[in-house]
Amino acid sequence: MRTTITLEPDVATRLQAFSRRTGKTFKQAVNEAVREGLSAPKTLRAEPFVQPTHAMGKMKVDLTKALSLAGELEDQAAVAKLAQGR
Repeated sequence: MRTTITLEPDVATRLQAFSRRTGKTFKQAVNEAVREGLSAPKTLRAEPFVQPTHAMGKMKVDLTKALSLAGELEDQAAVAKLAQGR
């Protein structure tokens, strides 16, 4: 069957390269690509990734001021080291 199709430039370039690489005519390359595309199994949609979560109980420390808490803990550790050194 004879028909006219319009190929996008990147598709035409890939078909021409395939044709040169395999020694097939452009027509054979197009037919092979269409056949392969039509017979390829349908790709399945991957299920969305879901990160499992676990209950960890109630918070024991208020984390709204976590940086200031970390700073205080570092200060206490530094004071303890200095006290040991004297």
